[in-house]
Amino acid sequence: MDPYIDLLKLVLPELLVTHFDLASNHTKDKVLHLYFEEKIDIPKEFSSRMIISHGFHKEITIQDFPLRGKTVYLHIKRRRWLDKTTKEVVQRDWDLVAQGTRMTVEFAAFLKVLDKY
Repeated sequence: MDPYIDLLKLVLPELLVTHFDLASNHTKDKVLHLYFEEKIDIPKEFSSRMIISHGFHKEITIQDFPLRGKTVYLHIKRRRWLDKTTKEVVQRDWDLVAQGTRMTVEFAAFLKVLDKY
């Protein structure tokens, strides 16, 4: 296994590291921006259908846990797929964002626990 990928799984949500490629990153004024694009691998739930990649949805931005004193923003582009038979546009159902927030589920849960103390 790639040691860099293993390290990223400890720092970032594992789902993100597994299903998305890090396209770019930049740091400015103690803010780290990480840009991810969904991998072009055909989703298992659509393996019985004849689908092709059909571009990306609009990018979403999610605040994640701070790293090394830097605020972290994850910029995520999810892929759309086109069923060549039915011409239906399909997508995976990602559960990346906590309900009512712009943060990852893990970060929102962490803040919720802190709020109780």
